[in-house]
Amino acid sequence: MKKFVLIAVVILVLLVLAGCAAATNSQVDTPAAAGTPAGFLLGLWHGFISPVTFIISLFSKVVGIYEIHNNGNWYNLGFVLGCAVIYGGGILGAGRRR
Repeated sequence: MKKFVLIAVVILVLLVLAGCAAATNSQVDTPAAAGTPAGFLLGLWHGFISPVTFIISLFSKVVGIYEIHNNGNWYNLGFVLGCAVIYGGGILGAGRRR
């Protein structure tokens, strides 16, 4: 019985980890309806508003958190920095309070 539970837990963990695997974005460097792919500043803005867009995306099929029509790494950097500012992450957030 213990062996069965262990195998079931291992399979469950593997499935959860497989669900977190990164995938390629086929829409990188393709223009959106506005005509240009999203860049660093738009990624920064999307990072700032990510808490609001997350809540809206739960109830709407039209709103997404992440712009798929982006220019790649610069958009990703802006998005991560925007999220770090809003969620209080980063090196400075790890300091101890006195």
